[in-house]
Amino acid sequence: GGLGSMVFLLSVLLLVSLLTCCAPFILPLDCSDVYNQDTSRTSGVYTIYPIGATSAVLVYCDIGSQGQWTVFQRRLDGSVNFYRPWDQYKTGFGNAAGEYWLGLENVFYLTQRKRYKLMVNMEDFDGNKVFAHYSSFSIDGESGGYKLNVSGFTDGGAGDGLSYQNGQKFTTFDKDQDSWPGNCAKSFQGAFWYNNCHHANPNGAYRWGADNTFYAVGVEWARWKGHNYSLKTISMKLSPVQ
Repeated sequence: GGLGSMVFLLSVLLLVSLLTCCAPFILPLDCSDVYNQDTSRTSGVYTIYPIGATSAVLVYCDIGSQGQWTVFQRRLDGSVNFYRPWDQYKTGFGNAAGEYWLGLENVFYLTQRKRYKLMVNMEDFDGNKVFAHYSSFSIDGESGGYKLNVSGFTDGGAGDGLSYQNGQKFTTFDKDQDSWPGNCAKSFQGAFWYNNCHHANPNGAYRWGADNTFYAVGVEWARWKGHNYSLKTISMKLSPVQ
């Protein structure tokens, strides 16, 4: 009857006014979008949408004087096991408030949509902090093995851990795409863009500092501390190139 259609009409008008009154909310692709929507935001866990409206993913945003960084890899305390198969490295795992890997598919879509620079921050068990910065970072899609494309190194004390692995596909213990006869992920207890095999193993076994029991299996950045020192923390994060 008339009342039903009146209610329907009013609800439509209300919806239209809601849609037109307010500035459109754009789903944030990364942490720079999160910040630009509200510049009072500080570092913490936020939701981003790298692949579109159905792809909500929690991420740690490092927001500070150096810009807004989307963290896609973080080791802090050994609470999360990083020795995982391909499908988990593809989709992501862990906890955005602690240790996690954002997922290769998410990172791929990010680097398709914007041009990014990469920052790798790390710390040893004595409190020394260094970084490596790269002015360009992207990865290919899954059909290309999530191949690493990184360049423009600037040294923040860490040394260049990634150039040796540039151009390599991603390898896990159940998907061998490295340049070595064996499987680098199996031999060095991680998953990464291994070559023959690594100068950096940020997803390696969480060990405590200097440890030569097993060669090069720890959370390592060999250009800084060698192959037998497992770092206390390491994080890899992206920020758009302006």
